[in-house]
Amino acid sequence: MLQGDFQASYAKGDNRLVVATDSMKNTVNILAKQKLGSETEAFGALLGGHFLKTYRHISRVEITLAEHCWDRISVRGQPHAHSFMEKGVARPFAKITATRGQISVESGIEDLLIMKTTASGFENFLRDEFTTLPETSDRIFATRLRACWQYSREPKSYSATNAKILEAMLAAFAGNYSPSVQATLFEMGEAALKTAREISKISIAMPNKHCLLINLAPFGLENQNELFVPTDEPHGQIEATISR
Repeated sequence: MLQGDFQASYAKGDNRLVVATDSMKNTVNILAKQKLGSETEAFGALLGGHFLKTYRHISRVEITLAEHCWDRISVRGQPHAHSFMEKGVARPFAKITATRGQISVESGIEDLLIMKTTASGFENFLRDEFTTLPETSDRIFATRLRACWQYSREPKSYSATNAKILEAMLAAFAGNYSPSVQATLFEMGEAALKTAREISKISIAMPNKHCLLINLAPFGLENQNELFVPTDEPHGQIEATISR
């Protein structure tokens, strides 16, 4: 997304400063052929610098890059040389914002479905005349994680640092008792900041994907926390930004 002196194209129908989206597409493809490496953050920063250098009327460039991750298909216990399957639906992404004064890099993960089947509860919450939710000290905690962290300085390796951040967040999710989604979200953010000094803040969204105990009593059966039905709506949307 290019931002800059485009007023004439909107107000006067004057296209002389418009960068065609087809030109932008070709720029990305050609620079990918020439410069794309193993880290999307570095490629995004290169793209931002290119657009600012090429077009003097551009003042700000926003670039978002998402990855599809792949695993090699295993054939008779061995990874195949040229056949792959998608590695889940979770996607790493990077967002680069480039101006003439600085380049800002964010990295993250989205659509990562995680769950813990115990060591989670929700008690002592505010109650009023419309509250029907029972308190519990043992429940399933499932969420589709989205997290985005801001780099304050360039790490030795974006890929390695991103992997460390995600590992630290998942360790906090798995290893600590969760009194609420909010408390666990904060612990995960703290773990990320502690693990990577190169990041200054992290924004996390954790929608509560409820798994409800199925009532088998009408059939003369007791459901001892064995069968649950996952629900999408309604759900709680818990978000926060944790910074140094």
